[in-house]
Amino acid sequence: MTPVILLAAQKESAEVTNWAGRIGWVVGLALFVALVYWLMREGWKWRGTLQSDLPELPAVPEEPGEARLTMSGRYHGSTTAGQWLDRIVAHGLGTRSRVELTLTDAGLDVVRPGATDFFVPREALREARLDKGIAGKVLTEGGLLVVTWAHGDKLLDSGFRSDHAAEHNEWVETLNQMIKKTETEGAR
Repeated sequence: MTPVILLAAQKESAEVTNWAGRIGWVVGLALFVALVYWLMREGWKWRGTLQSDLPELPAVPEEPGEARLTMSGRYHGSTTAGQWLDRIVAHGLGTRSRVELTLTDAGLDVVRPGATDFFVPREALREARLDKGIAGKVLTEGGLLVVTWAHGDKLLDSGFRSDHAAEHNEWVETLNQMIKKTETEGAR
């Protein structure tokens, strides 16, 4: 039994003798991470260049009218309508941020602290619905308010999540009523 005790007593960790090799691996890993980050950033910029045909975002009119609905929450981005993974990054539409939404008779005012604000005129609104996802964000069924609107010659879906998800149904109903009313007025 004595030899077993001696073997256990002699077991120690080996000293690190190849510091250059370890430092090389750490530097190599850091360079790899930097390369991946740079490639992601270049891809984002390239996507913006490809989408440069989008016109500037509309500004809020001087007299937008009285607020019909307001909501605070998160803006999760915009995509090409019907293609929930085709993110639009031009004009800052791809930047996720906090949001303050205000619906007036003139349209939808989107105020984003730290990002570009924009306005969706009433005539540009096409549809509102509840959905489960938009590029970069997937929630439970009906957890996202998606507003479809026309910008230039392109239809966009913009995704919003209220701080109080129970507000989503009222927004969908009010927006769709407003859109129907605008369509019937335009048909006359």
